[in-house]
Amino acid sequence: MKTLTLLRHAKSGWDDPVLRDFDRPLNGKGKRAAQLVGRNWRSLGLAFDHVVASPAVRVIETIEQVAAGYGDALAPAWDRRIYLASATTLLDLVHELPAGADHVLLVGHNPGLEDLVLMLVPDSDEQPLRDDVEAKFPTASTAQLRFDVSDWHEVAAGSATLTLFVRPRDLDPSLGPDQG
Repeated sequence: MKTLTLLRHAKSGWDDPVLRDFDRPLNGKGKRAAQLVGRNWRSLGLAFDHVVASPAVRVIETIEQVAAGYGDALAPAWDRRIYLASATTLLDLVHELPAGADHVLLVGHNPGLEDLVLMLVPDSDEQPLRDDVEAKFPTASTAQLRFDVSDWHEVAAGSATLTLFVRPRDLDPSLGPDQG
């Protein structure tokens, strides 16, 4: 059994018009949401034996804030291929995950993360959370997928069970769209 947890970076700012997209930092709402996500993970008992993440500034800052709420460092392996990656590229990365890692956290960007969930989780009545992901995978959202496989190379389209999907607004309504 393998578990893949996906985290989309928290809300970032567009305050500096000359800043490259890669260099955009989190805004205040994003920082609050990321810390809340970390506290939620701690309360759910989530743990990871491998973390891989995009090196974009907003992802780095998201991980720092999540770790502050979680109460433990996450120590990711940085992989530039995750930055704005397609679902296909992300699946290639999943296939390369260490065989000994059973609980992996991947932190990145949309639309790749959302598309990856939709690719891996079959569209069926037995997967009610999939509809929520399909509607929108907001910033700082967490999706957890389980695979009945022994090796990451075996992960294929339609092979996942979506066991968790939590948006920041589910934890605090003030973090929803057009709020604070």
